[in-house]
This record gives sequence, structure tokens and C-alpha cells, in this order.
Amino acid sequence: MFADLDYDIEEDKLGIPTVPGKVTLQKDAQNLIGISIGGGAQYCPCLYIVQVFDNTPAALDGTVAAGDEITGVNGKSIKGKTKVEVAKMIQEVKGEVTIHYNKLQADPKQGMSLDIVLKKVKHRLVENMSSGTADALGLSRAILCNDGLVKRLEELERTAELYKGMTEHTKSLLRAFYELSQTHRAFGDVFSVIGVREPQPAASEAFVKFADAHRSIEKFGIRLLKTIKPMLTDLNTYLHKAIPDTRLTIKKYLDVKFEYLSYCLKVKEMDDEEYSCIALGEPLYRVSTGNYEYRLILRCRQEARARFSQMRKDVLEKMELLDQKHVQDIVFQLQRFVSTMSKYYNDCYAVLRDADVFPIEVDLAHTTLAYGLSQDEFTDGEEEEEDEEETAAREARGAAGPLDKAGSWAPGRAPTPGWGWAGQTLGQEDRGPLWENGEGAPPSRCTPLLGRWGQLGASGTSDSSRRSRSGVTVCPASPAQSGPHLGSQCHY
Repeated sequence: MFADLDYDIEEDKLGIPTVPGKVTLQKDAQNLIGISIGGGAQYCPCLYIVQVFDNTPAALDGTVAAGDEITGVNGKSIKGKTKVEVAKMIQEVKGEVTIHYNKLQADPKQGMSLDIVLKKVKHRLVENMSSGTADALGLSRAILCNDGLVKRLEELERTAELYKGMTEHTKSLLRAFYELSQTHRAFGDVFSVIGVREPQPAASEAFVKFADAHRSIEKFGIRLLKTIKPMLTDLNTYLHKAIPDTRLTIKKYLDVKFEYLSYCLKVKEMDDEEYSCIALGEPLYRVSTGNYEYRLILRCRQEARARFSQMRKDVLEKMELLDQKHVQDIVFQLQRFVSTMSKYYNDCYAVLRDADVFPIEVDLAHTTLAYGLSQDEFTDGEEEEEDEEETAAREARGAAGPLDKAGSWAPGRAPTPGWGWAGQTLGQEDRGPLWENGEGAPPSRCTPLLGRWGQLGASGTSDSSRRSRSGVTVCPASPAQSGPHLGSQCHY
């Protein structure tokens, strides 16, 4: 096509400069230098490098890159030749081959267009979709075939869930063991108090021994907590530091991966556009002017692929180290957990076996287990103290003297035999308050309200003349009628 023209088509370099140069490459055992070429006659005036393959002579040398124009092979110009002819020229050379080129001085920022940014967003969305959903939505995308890192990422998520569950379970277990140890301590305190208050020596020693056993179990529980707590710290370190650091690296890796896939998708779209136009016999303007836009995308794709490969390598190394730490750490932590639990239960069993003090013989009062109607009503200490204070107050008032006309005790007056008081005639005014019938003369029948009958002494005085514990005045009686007569009658 270009050979038929009597003038040269001006190349549209998009402001990208080129620098000429040459490089000598040593072929490998397959007689290859590790490059793929594109362009050339009859539609493109330039023949350029499309891709440099990894671990090949061209990649190891690093001089030429994707997007560079090839101008000659071993000093021979390739202008106007097709890419098939140039490939044969390179294959015919054995051993070393010299490539003449124009180095494309491209800036990767020039290739980061809005189209590439939108493609990155699309790949990020499609990453969490199934293939069927993406196809149904019509989302074109580039994917990595046989990407083993996807499975490693899934394993990392499962490992994170495992450690999270172990951490929560360990926290609950430690909390339960702490509460259990406090319960054992409370048991020990209670049995210790019982042992101290038990009057029988054998029973007291048994209770104290049983209390010491529970206190020892409480110490074993605290020791278990101190041993297992570092395990919780190690699990948290792995869960909250190692795994998040790996996830951060994975996040950076995914950003580079989506950028690389976006450039791959862009190259694929430009290839399809070129092939469709060639099929119609109408070459594109960018192809006819040197295809510099396409070559810029090729250079950006190669550099993105290099960053992607490096980040992928870093992620794989970190995940490998994380897996090794997981395998070693989980075994160590579980061994420590099992050994600590085993020691705790063995120690508890040994202590309780030595503290086999049952049955315990104790001395009980005869009324302790009496549940009949004749059993006295239970009174606590406060009621007994109130009764004692009330009794003391009544005795103090009784020591002050006998009752006066109003029924209170009059100081300096002592009772005499009969119903009067010393120095006083028993009259209406004196007897009225003493009898429940209110008459001036003593009744023929006297019913005391509550109290104990007193016996007159030789001096004519009696303790029963004073008030009883209930505060009611007691009627004096003859010696034959003395004694307790609660609710009985007295005849005169």
C-alpha cells in the first residue's frame, strides 16, 4: 500500500519523542529472542514491538520494550516489510542478532485516560460478581486465567474467621474460669468459717481441710488464666496485625491488578477495532499514522504488568509466611491450651482426692432437728436484745419505789402485809388503781392479768409486789397460794 504511494505519510506521534538505538541479543535454545511484533506493511508505516515475554533474552536485557519501533535487523532496513517478513529475518540469524530500534519515550501518565479509570471501576465491581451475573449485565472484562491467588485469598478469609472464633471462645472460657475460681474461693471461705466455729475438733479439722482444698482449686484457676492469657494475646496479634497487614498488601495488589486488566481490556478493544476496519478495507487513521496511541497503551500495559508481577510476588511471599506462622502458631497454642487444661484438672482431682473428709460427724442440739408444734418460736438476736433492754428498764423503774395513786411507782414507799402500804390506810383512793373492778374494797375474787404469784416474806415485802416483766402489778397471796399461776384465780 505504502510502496504505491510517491510520498510519505506523516506520522502522528502525539507529541511522544523517540530515540534511535540498537541492541545485540543472544538467542535462547529455541532460537528466540522473546518478542512479538505488530504493524508493518501494508496498513501501518511502522513495525513495533507488541510484547516482551518474561524470562527471555529481550526481557533479561531490558533494552527494548513494548511500543518501541524496529527499524532494522543486523544492519538491514525493514521499511516497507510486513511483520511476517521481519520475523523470518530474525529467525534466520543464528546465535546473536542485532536489533535497530527507535525508543519510545512515553510517559505512563499519558496513557491513564478516563476510559482506563472507568475500566478499573468496572473491574472492581465485577470482582465480587459471578461470571453469569457479569455476562447478563453485559460487562466486558479481562480476567486472569488459573489465578491461584484467589484460592489463597479465600483461605486467608477462612483463617481469619477461625482465629476470630477461637479468640471469642477463649475470652468466654477465661471469663467462665474466672467466675468458677471466685466460686471456689467463696466455698473455701464459707467452709473455713464453719470449721472455725465448729466445737468438735475432728469436724472442725475436716471443714478446714475441705476449705483449703477449694482455695487451692481457686489458685489453680488463677494459674490457668495466667497461662492461657498469652495465648489470647498471640491470637489477637495474628488476627489484628498480621492479617490486616496482609490485607493492606492485597488491597494495593488489587489496585495494580485492576489497572493492568484495564490496559489489557483496552488493548483488546483497540485490536478488535483495527481488525474490523481492516476487514472493511478502511484502515484507521491512528494505524496509518504510526499507531502511536496503540503503542502508548502497549507501553503502559507492560509497565502495569511489571508492577502487577512485583506486587503479586510480595503478596504470595507474605501469605506464605502467614500460612507458615499459622501452622506453627496454631499447633503451639493448642498444645499449650490442652496441657494447661489437663494440668488444671489433674491438680483439682488430686486436691479433692486428698480432701475426702466425708462423712463428717458434728454435735447437734436436741432441738435442732425438732420440727413439731412444741418447738419454741424462733427469735433472732434483735428481738432478744430488745427484750433485755425492756427488762432492764422495768427493773430500774421498779427499784425506784411502789405505785402512786396514778398507778406508777412512788419512791420511798414499801409494801406491807395485806393490801395497803406502810403508813397509809387502804382506802378508795389507794385501792382504786390496783383492782380491775375499780371498787373501793378488795374483790372476793381476783384474777391477775399476767405474772407470777409472789410469797410474802417475814418483813411483809415481796418481790412480786413489784411489776412483772409484762408491767402488770401482781397480787400478793398467802404462802399456800404462791407459785406460778398464769391465768389462775385467787380466793380471799
